[in-house]
Amino acid sequence: MLPVDPVKENYVRKVKNCIFSMAFPTPFKSGVRLIAVSKEVLEDILDLDLSVSETEDFIQLVSGEKILFGSIPLAHRYGGHQFGIWADQLGDGRAHLIGIYMNRQGEKWELQLKGSGKTPYSRYSDGRAVLRSSVREFLCSEAMHYLGIPTSRAASLVVSDDGVWRDQFYNGNIVQERGAVVLRVAKSWFRFGSLEILAHDGELDLLRTLLDFIIQEHFPSVDVKEPNRYVDFFSIVVSETAQLIALWMSVGFAHGVCNTDNFSLLSITIDYGPFGFMEAYNPDFVPNTSDDERRYKIGNQANIGMFNLNKLLQALNPLLDPRQKHLAAQILEGYPDLYYTRFRELFKAKLGLLGERKGDEELIAFLLHLMEKTEADFTMTFRQLSEITRDQLQELAVPQQFWALKMISKHELFPAWVSQYLLRLKSNRNDSDSERRERMTTVNPRYVLKNWMAESAVQKAERNDFSEVRLLQQVLQHPFQKHSAAEKAGYSSPTPSWAKDLRVSCSS
Repeated sequence: MLPVDPVKENYVRKVKNCIFSMAFPTPFKSGVRLIAVSKEVLEDILDLDLSVSETEDFIQLVSGEKILFGSIPLAHRYGGHQFGIWADQLGDGRAHLIGIYMNRQGEKWELQLKGSGKTPYSRYSDGRAVLRSSVREFLCSEAMHYLGIPTSRAASLVVSDDGVWRDQFYNGNIVQERGAVVLRVAKSWFRFGSLEILAHDGELDLLRTLLDFIIQEHFPSVDVKEPNRYVDFFSIVVSETAQLIALWMSVGFAHGVCNTDNFSLLSITIDYGPFGFMEAYNPDFVPNTSDDERRYKIGNQANIGMFNLNKLLQALNPLLDPRQKHLAAQILEGYPDLYYTRFRELFKAKLGLLGERKGDEELIAFLLHLMEKTEADFTMTFRQLSEITRDQLQELAVPQQFWALKMISKHELFPAWVSQYLLRLKSNRNDSDSERRERMTTVNPRYVLKNWMAESAVQKAERNDFSEVRLLQQVLQHPFQKHSAAEKAGYSSPTPSWAKDLRVSCSS
């Protein structure tokens, strides 16, 4: 249905008039070792028994050494705005789409290897991914899923002994790391930049073809024969992008690189690079060390969503008549209300508030202000509010184990906030304190993938000790439940001193 580049050779070039280029993965030269698999992805998405992961055929497939019979691996052509500037052709520079699988539920899933070698879109890169970034992507995509946030999934993670050279912090210090590959799956890998490149290059017939394909495959509520279908499509993307970013904010997640080529048309979280879960609450939190202007700080993500949606609309505009352009512009103007409505709903749930009451927004903002001033841990503040009793709050007697709340309680305005909060809780109809706490513990995680946790797992993995990768995988599958091994590892404790100034690498 979608055209493939007629040029079959795998060399870097400007590609035109197609959606994909044929490109085969480049096998590693050294032996490959399986580090981790997702049982749920294998069994529930790919209809495979977990035991398959122990076979040589599986290792060869997920490392890019062997391709399934009849499969033609593809690399996707797209463009994008990076840090606000049009970057022209980008594309899958180190990823290969190795097949689309329809499972027993009738769901189609696209299987993509990341770190599997060069493609026509590799530009100056070697087409590889390193163990460090691959561990982070595997763990975070699975962690986000279990937090209830739309995301691509990770099926497997393999590592080789092939050397890959990286300047980890872009400071001239080039070191050799090991190459790794993640098999990741999603309903679709199409992104804003998939449409932008076609509009920018004037390939409007192909833009229409791709849009109709995406609508037919992934937007069942939109009639592909309807003249206003592109406006209807845009309306859904605007709404679901607002929902996604509000969900990110509710767990303190900063994507790190919110370029238009990293924003999914299906509004799922994709392309995990220098992401970070905020520890001390700080609206200016930036996980990406290369983001000098702090463009993608956590507090600016909603604004960036608006910017990216505007660029998407610019790509759609050549296919819209004047009336449709006006409708689409009005839809985009509604984005801030959609975002703030969802943000308010999520944070009210985090505080256990039922119903609508005047002053709810101020109550939320007041708490966030106290958290910012005291540098309280974002995740554990809300979690400990889920566990502390109303009586303990009433008495301002914060037990020592609630260390994040203890930090906030030192602020002179904490009693005023507690007074307002308890008064608001009284307006919850037919709600006991135990019900409130039970409800709040289902939306406020005890564990998220903080950078120091990922870094600890990476450091061990680089010494061929994959125990912490597997422990984190196990813990993050149940982020709302207390886990004895996680407690022993300090995953719900204050950030250890060695990790206070930890930097997130931007090279991967």
